Amino acid sequence: MQKSKYWIPFVILVLSIMSCDSNRVFDEYQSVSGEWDKDNAVEFKVTPPDSTEAYNLYVNLRHTEAYKFSNLRLIVELNYPNGKTQKDTLEYIMANPDGTFLGTGFSDVKENKLWYKGHEQPFLFDEIGEYSISIQHAMRENGSINGIDKLEGITDVGFRIEHSQTY
Repeated sequence: MQKSKYWIPFVILVLSIMSCDSNRVFDEYQSVSGEWDKDNAVEFKVTPPDSTEAYNLYVNLRHTEAYKFSNLRLIVELNYPNGKTQKDTLEYIMANPDGTFLGTGFSDVKENKLWYKGHEQPFLFDEIGEYSISIQHAMRENGSINGIDKLEGITDVGFRIEHSQTY
């Protein structure tokens, strides 16, 4: 009887943690070890569970205080199962005007959930099969033509798919 007394709160805790993120369909990170090489695209492969359901897509990013920019430019390439490719150049604000970083986190690592697709119109994976997503940075110093070879301060790059609540 004593053992079951401890199992019940444990099971409740596990179930509550698992149910907190019921919108998540896919959520994966890849480490870039504190500096992201401009030629090192981070790639994700995903097979969506339903081609008729609407989704929101996000680029997730973790960075430290070593990140020295207030913005972030990315090139995101979405490759469909039939060979179609959609390439987007995106820019995100990463800091407030006073220099404090946006994002969540209590330590020196901040996590940002950046809209990719779905915020204006929910995204449909309208083809059956595996999609691939490639993300690379496109940062450069002001006034410079050449891009930054190694973007410091980035620790992890992720991709997330959620069920859309607006479709």
